[in-house]
Amino acid sequence: MIAPWPIKTVKHMKKINLNIVGLSYSQTQSGAYALVLGEVNGYRRLPIIIGGFEAQAIAIEIEKVTPNRPLTHDLFKSFAQSYHISIQEVIIYNLIDGIFYAKLVCIDNNNKTVEIDARTSDAIALAVRFECPICIYEFILATAGIVIEGADFVLLEDIEAPVEEAISTTSLSYYSSLPDEELKTKLQEAIRDEAYEKAANIRDILSRRKSA
Repeated sequence: MIAPWPIKTVKHMKKINLNIVGLSYSQTQSGAYALVLGEVNGYRRLPIIIGGFEAQAIAIEIEKVTPNRPLTHDLFKSFAQSYHISIQEVIIYNLIDGIFYAKLVCIDNNNKTVEIDARTSDAIALAVRFECPICIYEFILATAGIVIEGADFVLLEDIEAPVEEAISTTSLSYYSSLPDEELKTKLQEAIRDEAYEKAANIRDILSRRKSA
């Protein structure tokens, strides 16, 4: 679905720049991947679960691998550039029920700006192709971000190799049964071990309890 979003309605919201700091096979969802975005000049991380196709599209572009035939995101870029349209930035603008919402801020050769709603995974796959900034509003990062202390986590893992240890549905049910204080301790342990997807699951449980 394509929908224009007026720029002036969001100018007052503080935006934080993000970069891609990790991509790995999902521990909880078969065929999915955990994309980790990091706050530029900061210590907050934002884990997002994306599909295998989008993960491949992101990894191929980051690693500068040229496929035999253009992928869908490559086709979008060629089409846009043929009509002198570029993407100025990608903005993650909302979080509802654990789903992140993003939009493409596009501009044509007449300096007309249009915002197009997009899945976050597709938006990021396009951002790496157009080499444009990836941004998020502060209130979303403050809600869903995970604080990391120390050196930056910079790793693009081989997306063909799944991790050996998975978090089962039983484990998720176990976390849901824990009290808040114990969950917070488990969250810190996951962050310390750089188990970002596990940390994201615990974060989501705490967020749901807080909003209930």
